[in-house]
Amino acid sequence: MNRCVSLAACGLGLATLGAGQSTPSMRDVLRATYAVRDLSAVDLSPQGDVVAWQETFRDPGRLLASPRWSAVYVAPVAGAQRTHISAGSPSRYYDEENPVWSPDGGSVAFLSDARSKDQFQIFIADRSGARVRQLGRLRGDVSHLTWSPDGTRLAVLYIESAHRAAGALAPGARDVGVVGSVVDEQRLALLDARSGNVRFVTPADRYVYEYGWAPDGRHVAVSYANGNGDNNWWIARLAVVDVTAGAMRDLLAPQYQINDPQWSPDGSRIALIGGIMSDFGSTGGDLYVVDAQTGAAQDVTAGRPFSVQSLRWNDSSSLDFVAHVPGAMHLMRVEVANGATSALTSRDESIWSWSTARNGGVVALVRASFERAPELFAGPPSQLREISRSNSRAVRLYGNAVSLRWKSDDFDVQGWLVYPLNFDSTRKYPMVTIVHGGPSAQTVPSFANRNVSALSSQGYFVFMPNPRGSFGQGEAFTRANVKDFGYGDWRDDLAGVDAAVKTAPIDPNRLGLMGWSYGGYMGMWGETQTTRFRAIVAGAGIVNWQSYYGQNKIDQWMIPFFGASVYDDPAVYARSSPITFITRSRTPVLILQGERDEEVPAPQAFEFWHAMTALGVPAKLIVYADEGHGPRKISNQIDILTQTVDWFGRYLRG
Repeated sequence: MNRCVSLAACGLGLATLGAGQSTPSMRDVLRATYAVRDLSAVDLSPQGDVVAWQETFRDPGRLLASPRWSAVYVAPVAGAQRTHISAGSPSRYYDEENPVWSPDGGSVAFLSDARSKDQFQIFIADRSGARVRQLGRLRGDVSHLTWSPDGTRLAVLYIESAHRAAGALAPGARDVGVVGSVVDEQRLALLDARSGNVRFVTPADRYVYEYGWAPDGRHVAVSYANGNGDNNWWIARLAVVDVTAGAMRDLLAPQYQINDPQWSPDGSRIALIGGIMSDFGSTGGDLYVVDAQTGAAQDVTAGRPFSVQSLRWNDSSSLDFVAHVPGAMHLMRVEVANGATSALTSRDESIWSWSTARNGGVVALVRASFERAPELFAGPPSQLREISRSNSRAVRLYGNAVSLRWKSDDFDVQGWLVYPLNFDSTRKYPMVTIVHGGPSAQTVPSFANRNVSALSSQGYFVFMPNPRGSFGQGEAFTRANVKDFGYGDWRDDLAGVDAAVKTAPIDPNRLGLMGWSYGGYMGMWGETQTTRFRAIVAGAGIVNWQSYYGQNKIDQWMIPFFGASVYDDPAVYARSSPITFITRSRTPVLILQGERDEEVPAPQAFEFWHAMTALGVPAKLIVYADEGHGPRKISNQIDILTQTVDWFGRYLRG
């Protein structure tokens, strides 16, 4: 099997997918989706002349049978052919991730399972990729590789002898035997860059989520919590670790969630993101700067109409950050002293991975939109040029995307309306509203979203609102659904549906509703609140917040949103629970669920399905074996798309 390094080189021919077909199959949709390479883990060399990144893909020859692989590439910012760096044979596929340049720019370290199947090890390659050596030997879950400022050590987050994949999205371990007796703790470990000797520098009873080196190389800032890592990120503290002594000094115990601690170049402050966040990995909030000695915190972007998603220091006076703005993401710059901000990009796009060098004089970022598949760009902020051509033959199976704005109560709300593929202005179409998960998240432009592609290619408008509780309009907007799930945000969604119907030739009598996770909850909530929708698809949704509190493995996230535990204030949970109003249900509903979901356990789906069956509401429940919160098996993903399209087709096509 010859390893292809780009879609064009592999001659996949997807540009003609669906030619002569007005309604591609769900296999076609997934083929087109999986043919799009995901570009991430961007890292610029300190000199800003070379960029490294990671591409995740499937075997182009068998997209629907291949597991996901990742490869590491480097390329000059000035423009030249990229180089594939690997710890293995060029004739095979591996997982190779997280490239990071050494402080002198002479080598790049990365993670690879090329020499130990399903186990990441650390490798160091020279700039050319010709010489690659393994550093030490690890056994367990490994992530977030970085160099120390002096280049003598590498750091990783490490769960030695992990019992399961890290993160609440992964399928949970079965609860048998003495429940709760096994807790994996993620610790900060250092490896000597010459010998590979491994040393833990944080205690065994503390779970470290993120970290950032101090410029002196003797200290690290960490976000951490005691106990179960999946559950306690929402109450994480900021601490400083002496990497020689292993001592931890608490610096900040905030009343908000924190993310992405980054030490200033002069060593005096630590920048981080703080705000209300519902999911680890879905980041948004204000930019805080914390005194590294006293822990005094300053909110640099208080009251600003955006949500900071990730950040990097340029020098000790300014930072660059990517922010959620209404319906998109922008790269911005802020002066710490006065909070003055300026936008470095302004497109309607997503920017999920980026890097800076030379005090912000050079940036590299992955840009994606509804019109363009992800590609890597680099250069001075005002002169970015395209570096990669990884998705030059990507296929689009949906129509034009339009940003809508509407008023709801006192809010100016944004959402995206995607037109049907092969749109005909003389026709009226059905529309499906997709509510995003979270709720602390946002729908931003992306290419080849499988749900959008599936529905648009079958002749539906797709509407994706960003109601209150979403990122993109500042902390007040994100906090606006606290103790109010299903009320203000639901009004925002319905007002958005009205705006969409007024904007485009949408048949108001053929409306559908769907979502996953919090979006699945909104599907179940909508079931009990209106008969406006003719069909609903609810994936991994919550029907009963009271029972959910005791069933899920991440109950700490609920306290900031409900104000108290269910034991202290059960009424606030009942107020937002679909089960409270379940006898109002009338709309046919498809219920989808992963069997081993820890974020939204399967009993929620069974409770909802039981109620629908008892009330005589048309309902269908499908539980996917051994799946977690996001089904990963391709056969299940095909089935989910097929079941969804068939369900809406049954009730909305006529």
